[in-house]
Amino acid sequence: MLGLLNSDHFIEAFDKALRVISGNAVAHRPTPGRGTAEAPLSDEAKRRSAGLMRVNHVGEVCAQALYDSQAQFAQSPATRVQFKLAGREEEDHLAWTAERLEELGSRPSLLNPVWYAGSFLLGTIAARAGDAYSLGFVVETERQVEAHLMSHLDRLPAADAKSRAIVEQMRMDEIEHGNAAKRMGANTLPWPVRKGMQLTAKIMTTTAYYI
Repeated sequence: MLGLLNSDHFIEAFDKALRVISGNAVAHRPTPGRGTAEAPLSDEAKRRSAGLMRVNHVGEVCAQALYDSQAQFAQSPATRVQFKLAGREEEDHLAWTAERLEELGSRPSLLNPVWYAGSFLLGTIAARAGDAYSLGFVVETERQVEAHLMSHLDRLPAADAKSRAIVEQMRMDEIEHGNAAKRMGANTLPWPVRKGMQLTAKIMTTTAYYI
């Protein structure tokens, strides 16, 4: 993977990885639900919210790696710009979920370096397949993420308005990222690839809830 990067791109990618993994993401938009009063949550409800928001934070760590690698190896300038724009919005999600974890008295996943490295590799493979398939990878990823976020809205405590506001805005952004990729000419991924992505996501989300 690293052999595909020139020295400038390697330094840029390494710096980005350090910033994401170390939790130094900066949001460019206000956190959804900011100003909402913190509702009292039982210990069990707080643990559930924290576990779900940790999973969402891991998803955003992965999104940073995916969009960065796909932008690095995009074939057309337009595709590269789209990946960078989407990655900027995903950085908002990364900062929001990190902030919410801290408010809930919890922490990010201890396996974030592993999630980032694996996602960067997947993004590189998708990009090397060509822009149409790289965009198709975005469409399928965002479709799965939207479904995953909908399930979190069902599972989050009803009283946790702050977490719910963040997840709802994330869901809306993910839908738009997928639609933008479709408009740019995304190819549909083969069924085995889509199924493999589902299984990988299942392993990641189950593990990240606890670790």
